[in-house]
Amino acid sequence: MKNDDELDEFEENLRLLKNKYDQFFAGISKVPPMMERHKMEAYIHELGKKKIRDNARRFRFNTLLSRYNQYREMWGRRMREREEGPLEFRRRAAAMNEPAPEKQPPPIPAPMPHHAVTSGQSDPYVRVAAGTNGEAIGRLYEQIRDEHEKLGRPPNLTREQLSAMVDKQVEIVRARYNVSTVAFRVETIDGKVKLKAKPIQE
Repeated sequence: MKNDDELDEFEENLRLLKNKYDQFFAGISKVPPMMERHKMEAYIHELGKKKIRDNARRFRFNTLLSRYNQYREMWGRRMREREEGPLEFRRRAAAMNEPAPEKQPPPIPAPMPHHAVTSGQSDPYVRVAAGTNGEAIGRLYEQIRDEHEKLGRPPNLTREQLSAMVDKQVEIVRARYNVSTVAFRVETIDGKVKLKAKPIQE
């Protein structure tokens, strides 16, 4: 490489490509500039095969290449964020799939919190112990069916699907918290019937 024309073209194409991506992420363009990006990478590949003997030009080429790689990582990250959806959606999905342990009430005479596990009739949780979940699945399915009836629609899963879902959650919670029993409760939030799990220390 004997002059700066090719490096000038590299820098200008990089500036234009960044502007096109900025317009895409701002909603001005409907599709990402993939064709321009492929042309840019082909151009970089051709430049990389040429011998740059001048130290200043070699340094400039490496600087532009480093800048492009940084842009490429940033574009990839922002594309993944667009595909995964808003932050609130990801937070709700994580809350649905991640059972969280609840604090047990202190050992003093006091009214039991609504969310605590008790042995009384008002206990909203259904316990699932190792190897004995047939009756528990039946109770949970009845609760799910009742909640859907209140919403005016049929259940969105079968008893067999519920059993498979419970088995999977039980395995995860037992492995994570080293417990033999997992409790489940059915609740309706924002018009959606959900199944919530928590570990039980026997």
